[in-house]
Amino acid sequence: MVDPKRLLARYQEVFGVGAPSLVRAPGRVNLIGEHTDYNGGFVLPIALEQAISMAITPRFDGRVELDSLDFPDNRLSFSLAEVAKVESDPWGNYVRGVASVLQEKGYLPREGATGFQGVVAGDVPVASGLSSSAALEVCTAVALQAVNGFELGGPEMALLCQRAENQFVGVNCGIMDQFISRNGLKDHALLLDCRTLGFKHVPLRSDEARVVVADTKKKRGLVDSEYNDRRRECEAAVAHFQKQRPEARDLRDVSLEEVLGAESELGDKVFRRARHVVSETLRTEQAAELLEAGDLEAFGVLMNHSHESLRLDYEVSCSELDTMVGEARALPGVLGARMTGAGFGGCAVALVTGDAEAFAAELAKRYESATGIAPAVYVCSAADGAGIVR
Repeated sequence: MVDPKRLLARYQEVFGVGAPSLVRAPGRVNLIGEHTDYNGGFVLPIALEQAISMAITPRFDGRVELDSLDFPDNRLSFSLAEVAKVESDPWGNYVRGVASVLQEKGYLPREGATGFQGVVAGDVPVASGLSSSAALEVCTAVALQAVNGFELGGPEMALLCQRAENQFVGVNCGIMDQFISRNGLKDHALLLDCRTLGFKHVPLRSDEARVVVADTKKKRGLVDSEYNDRRRECEAAVAHFQKQRPEARDLRDVSLEEVLGAESELGDKVFRRARHVVSETLRTEQAAELLEAGDLEAFGVLMNHSHESLRLDYEVSCSELDTMVGEARALPGVLGARMTGAGFGGCAVALVTGDAEAFAAELAKRYESATGIAPAVYVCSAADGAGIVR
C-alpha cells in the first residue's frame, strides 16, 4: 500500500493548504476463469492490497488538478466543463474518461460540478496485467463521488468505469477489472457472472493461504491479434451450436457433452477453443464451491487444470509462463499454479500455504536461473474494494 505520509507530504508541497481525504482503488488478479468473460461465463478474481491512492481536497472552480507522486513531471489539469481526450497524455485520459462518462450519465454536471486537487500514487505494477488502469479509473470515480456527493452503487460504478475505458480511452476491456476493484472484499474472492453481473463473495482467508503473483517480465506482444483470433473462433463455435439451438447466445450456453460430441464438425482448432471455454466455466463455478467448503487443495488442482487447458486447448501460454508455473508447482507449500490474464506473457498466480515470502523468493531465484530473466514476485492477500480511506 502507498504510504499515506508520502502522499500527504507531496500534497502539502504542491498545493500547500487543506486537509486531504484519502481514496484508494485496488488492482486485481484472477484466480481462475480465463477467457470466459467474453463468452458469457464466470471469473473468480480477488482485489489486491496493491492499489492506486489519491490525497484530494475539493475545488469549487470545476477543475481537476492532479499531481503524480510516481511521475513528478506529469501534472494533469483540465476543466470539468470541457473534458476532451488528449492523445499525448494516455494516463490522464483514464481520469478524463471517467469524468466524461459520469457527465454523460447525469451524475456530474458540466457546469457547476465540484472538482478536486490532489496527488496520485500507486503500487500496482504497471503493464504487468494487474489492472493499474482500472484501479486509476475506479479511484477517480470514488474521488469525484466524494467531492460531489452523488449516489452510485458498486456495480454501477464499475460499469461506468468500463464504459470510460471502452469508449473514451479506446480499450475494449471486459467488466472484471473494474468490478473487482470496486466490489472486492477482504479475505474473499468474488465469483462474477459476466453475463448478468450477479456476484457473490467466497472466503479466501490470508491466515489459511496466500496468493503469490509472479510477473514473468515477458512483453505480451501477441495479445491483440491472438485475442481477436480467439474471439472469432469462439464465435464460430457458437454459430455451429445455434443451428441446433438458436437460443444459445454464448459458449456459456453449451454443455461440455455437446462440445465433445461435435469435435468432427467443429474442426480441431475451434473444437479445442470451445472445450477450454466450456470446461473453464465449469471449473470456475466449482472452484467457488470449493472455497466455500474450505477445500483449498482441490481448488489448487483446478488451477493446475486451468493452466493445462489454456496451454494446450486455448494456446495462450508461452515458454516463460510455463516455466514460472512449473517452478512454482515444484516448490513446497504450493496448492496450485496457473497463468493469469490474456496470456503470451504477463503473470502467473499460485496459491500457497506456509511461508509465502520464502516461496516467492525461491520462485524468483529458480525462474531467473532457468530463463535469465529477473521476475517480480508479490505475496498478496484478498483486500477490500475501492473507497474512502479517511
